Amino acid sequence: MVGKLLVRGMLAGIAAGLLTFGFARLAGEPQVDQAISFEEKADAAKGEAPEPELVSRETQAGLGLLTGVVTYGAAFGGLFALVFAYAYGRVGAMSARALSAWLALGAFIALVIVPNLKYPANPPSVGDPDTIGTRTGLFFLMIAISLAAAVFSLKVRRRAALKLGAWNGSIVGGLVFVAIIAAVQLSMPAINEVPAAFPAVLLWKFRVAAIGMQAIMWTTIGLLFGAIVERSAFMRVGGRAAVKSA
Repeated sequence: MVGKLLVRGMLAGIAAGLLTFGFARLAGEPQVDQAISFEEKADAAKGEAPEPELVSRETQAGLGLLTGVVTYGAAFGGLFALVFAYAYGRVGAMSARALSAWLALGAFIALVIVPNLKYPANPPSVGDPDTIGTRTGLFFLMIAISLAAAVFSLKVRRRAALKLGAWNGSIVGGLVFVAIIAAVQLSMPAINEVPAAFPAVLLWKFRVAAIGMQAIMWTTIGLLFGAIVERSAFMRVGGRAAVKSA
């Protein structure tokens, strides 16, 4: 049963990747082109020769982007299905669609919103190439901390709900998560490598597009996967017991 859920999750992820690709082409790539143009003009003003193009922009914005987002969607769709298989039947009497939607919302917050609040996405021309390793490491560390804080907060919520009720327990768990994330983000080093002359509107549009891509990805996975599972034989034969036995 878990294997079938994994396939369904990957299919939902692929569909999400295709939708995300369409959005990225319309809303994201124009901002990337403008950022590259800004970088080229800045280099020309300094008298620096343009760097050789290893991969053409047409390939980057077409096949390369499509391959990247579809692979990302399939991978996270599969992981999402595994988390769903573990959680289904263990979080109360919740339908497959409701659980899938809540899991997708949680993933969007923990994997996207929290790390991007501290280390938001930047266009290609922003950032020192020598700090790529440091910036990438800090970003993934923030994701790991966010996931750990989410798991811990869910445990706090479960214990608080036994004494205070489900609603109050949820509030306590949410406050614990916010407090942990706030403390961590205040303590972690800040990185601001945006050139003073870089257009603020372009930077804003790029970051909105980056968040929009992730929003489409996780919304599609959450809603589509839940719909597929709820309509499948998995639900008709008693999916809760099947997942637990698996």
